[in-house]
Amino acid sequence: MADGAAITNDAFLRACRGLPVERVPVWFMRQAGRSLPEYRAIRGEGSMLESLARPEVATEITLQPVRRYGVDAAILYSDIVVPVHAIGFGVDIVPGVGPVVEQPFREARDLNRLRPLDPETDTGYVLETVRNLVAELDVPLIAFAGAPFTVASYLVEGGPSRSHALTKRLMHSDPGLWAALLDRLADLAIASIGSQLEAGAAAFQLFDSWAGALATDEYRRFVLPASQRVFAELRGRGVGASSGTEGRGRVGAQETAPGIHFGVGTGELLELLAKAGADVVGVDWRVHLDDARERLGPDVAVQGNLDPAAVLAPWPVVAERAVEVLDRNAGRPGHVFNLGHGVLPETDPEMLERLVDLVHGYQAAP
Repeated sequence: MADGAAITNDAFLRACRGLPVERVPVWFMRQAGRSLPEYRAIRGEGSMLESLARPEVATEITLQPVRRYGVDAAILYSDIVVPVHAIGFGVDIVPGVGPVVEQPFREARDLNRLRPLDPETDTGYVLETVRNLVAELDVPLIAFAGAPFTVASYLVEGGPSRSHALTKRLMHSDPGLWAALLDRLADLAIASIGSQLEAGAAAFQLFDSWAGALATDEYRRFVLPASQRVFAELRGRGVGASSGTEGRGRVGAQETAPGIHFGVGTGELLELLAKAGADVVGVDWRVHLDDARERLGPDVAVQGNLDPAAVLAPWPVVAERAVEVLDRNAGRPGHVFNLGHGVLPETDPEMLERLVDLVHGYQAAP
């Protein structure tokens, strides 16, 4: 692990490990983004892939929400398609659309376009950004990558999809090729996250954003094995803050970077997301947090789960909804407060500032 500033606020890491905390830790997915005027000022009009390939820009963008909101963790400013872009698969991020693939994945010979990732050579700018951040942050930095299924869906569909029809067609019609594709993408995720942890990140999140499009039997057969390999190969990597040796269940020892597994619309898949090997399961707003905790059991921490759209409401409504989430956790250890998905671009930053203060000041009823 790279040398850097000491993590003086380790509440996020402790919560990920199921340990007691003095206050509930909070961070927001997409906390560095279009809702911040300072982000829009530094981001400019260029391509997102160009901006995140400039370490000084990516460093500043990652730090902006930590300064403004006082959140308990930073998440690297990057994108889940960076590894496949870096190895030359032909992926771009189109404003207002998302990832777009010039030549989608269609047949076995397309596997040859998915060569192994050499992080120092292919994504050295990412590692430079991580090292910059570790030198400045006093909160943990979260590394991340796209889960094999979600990245595969972009490569096969050629861009965002509501039905994931082409993806499911490949999955069911050629299971062997599908498994080979996910195996290559698992390799990319392991190499990418592993290099970020080696550079100093203290935790990681695997984004399986579109896994909610799958039935439970589809997920179990076609997706779970690749995701399990990602978590298994990353387990034990990284060094977190020194937060005591006590722990429980599979929430790892203090030296281990905890792993978070997140998807949208995955209420039917929560137990399977945990089975993949995560220390923390992200819960979107469709499932009550107390119900999720009951289903997941005491050995898995949870992250979530305020509806991002609720933050667009007047403050009394936002506060009421946030307290409901906190009350449903009932003061149990192993809760990281977050939204159920990313911050919406139209969100007022002041609402997030007030939300962080509310979470930090919350005391569960005795």
